[in-house]
Order: sequence, then C-alpha cells, then structure tokens
Amino acid sequence: MRKSALLLLPLLGACVSTPSPSGPSPSRPSAGTPPQQVRPAPTTQAFRAPRIMNMPGLENVIGKNETALANLFGAPRLNVKEGDARKLQFAGDACVLDVYLYPLQPRGEPSATYVDARRASDGIDVDRAACVRALRR
Repeated sequence: MRKSALLLLPLLGACVSTPSPSGPSPSRPSAGTPPQQVRPAPTTQAFRAPRIMNMPGLENVIGKNETALANLFGAPRLNVKEGDARKLQFAGDACVLDVYLYPLQPRGEPSATYVDARRASDGIDVDRAACVRALRR
C-alpha cells in the first residue's frame, strides 16, 4: 500500500499549478480611493466653420451636398447624422469612401468637406482620388 502511494506522488505533482512568469497581477484600487468625477466638455453656441480638404482629384466631391453625392455614387451604404454633421459611406469592390459633410455657415446645408478612403478587403488607406474614380457611376 505504501508503494502504491509513492507511485501516485508524481501524478499528484502534475495537478499543482505554478504561477505564470508574466509578471505581477494588477493591483486593485483601495477601498479608500474616491471615484473621479467626470465633467462634460463645455458647450458653445458659436458656429465654427469646418476646414475644407483641398486635394487634386476631389473637385467633384468637396463642396457637394448629399443629393449631389448620391447622384455621383448612388445611394450611400451608410448615412450617419450627428448634430448638424453627416457621414456618408459609399462602397464598391475597389474601396470604401467616407465623405464627411458639415454646414459651411450657421444653419446651412451640410456640404462635403473631408474624404477618407480605404480598401474594402483589409481597411488599408488608398488614394482618395482613385477611390472616387472607381466608385463613380
């Protein structure tokens, strides 16, 4: 019986876990630490004119409104409205084009002011003007 118990010791040793060498465990905040207050960003009612992208090959996009962009590329795949701004996304086999529209004057209609483009397959940035050409109808 004693011999059988000695034979089981290596098996029991395999069941014991060892601490990982990845480093110390993260510390928990102490119970005495007061929570931080989150302060919202100050709001302003003053109108801020957007910066307008100026790159060759984007002349048919920058400054256009939502209707003109839909006429150029077709219906957007995504249409997100946030406040007075808008993001339209157009997609094809070659690329995905994000067009950001902001009003150029107080209470004005949003116009395209910025364009971003990436490959549809892996999200890597591509030439914006080439993407515009590829997606035009």
